[in-house]
Amino acid sequence: MNVDPAELAVARVAAAIGEPARVRMLYCLMDGHARTSTELAVVAGVTPSTASVHLNRLRNQQLIKVLAQGKHRYYSLQGTEVAGALETLSALAGGTRHKFASNTPDHLRMARTCYDHIAGTLGVALHDRMKTLGWLAVTKSDDAYDLTPGGVQGLEALGIDVEETRGLRRRFAYACLDWSERRFHVGGALGAAVLRVTLRRKWLSQELDSRALSVTSLGRRELERRFGLRA
Repeated sequence: MNVDPAELAVARVAAAIGEPARVRMLYCLMDGHARTSTELAVVAGVTPSTASVHLNRLRNQQLIKVLAQGKHRYYSLQGTEVAGALETLSALAGGTRHKFASNTPDHLRMARTCYDHIAGTLGVALHDRMKTLGWLAVTKSDDAYDLTPGGVQGLEALGIDVEETRGLRRRFAYACLDWSERRFHVGGALGAAVLRVTLRRKWLSQELDSRALSVTSLGRRELERRFGLRA
């Protein structure tokens, strides 16, 4: 029986993900921080030599990438598509999973990063509010968004350069399924720009090596004033 090459490619990627140690490595990298093989070995609970085998498998399937800096090699997710796939798999698997760096699951559910954009209750609320305000326009693709003129104006008022964001070599905006809320938050270049501006304006803060985001006192005031959201 002839097998479609695309189907074989999917099977290889699924097999690479489908091992507990590799899953722990991948989800550890979901916070957007690069890590060494030694750090990932600890996360995965395997020896350094075994970690190297796992990391090579993930690299071969283009799930992670490596950056050499001096004597060290740092591993990170290949990109937002990988992060989105992992987030969707979490939703399909059901329930919530323990995160690697936080012992406050309620806080994680409130606001966290999904690679480079805002997820959790806050991310979903921002998505819904932008739709209610008429900022997001659905495109021909079911999950892709564009901005209305009102959306461009509103986001530029926050300090986001929409044209620069649109010109990046990645998807501009799409509905990313949130694993804890089972609803959508905004992914893509636009979602990343929103996270950057909220961190830059100190509306949100993030601890090192944690996906959890905290809403500051200033952030609570600004989110209510600009979006009508009470965080």
